[in-house]
Amino acid sequence: VQLQASGGGSVQPGDSLRLSCVHSGISANFYTIGWFRQVPGKEREAVSCIANSDGRTYYRDSVKGRFTISGHNFRDTVSLLMKNLEPEDTAYYYCAVGMGEQIVSGGPKCSDNDMSYWGKGTQVTVSS
Repeated sequence: VQLQASGGGSVQPGDSLRLSCVHSGISANFYTIGWFRQVPGKEREAVSCIANSDGRTYYRDSVKGRFTISGHNFRDTVSLLMKNLEPEDTAYYYCAVGMGEQIVSGGPKCSDNDMSYWGKGTQVTVSS
């Protein structure tokens, strides 16, 4: 399985960015693709995940209403549209895939431990 993230950049608060994760080599029918982020000195955190089979989603509270994940149903690209970006969104963003779709509270489980494959990330910097 290979994943490649792209689309990061340097933007101002309030701007938008679309991250893309191109993946290949997934042979399962049920899997979860997610976006995670990390800043130096802090643990990596889950941002959003999507279940491939039915598109159910998970978002961390701080991005709800601003970020939208898409690209289920065997599409080879999963996107993360990030609107109204805040300085707190500054981080290195990774995409990852986990085999299976464990649904909790209506959305896929979305944590480091749920992911099996990771791609190289892309930097997002939000600053005025």
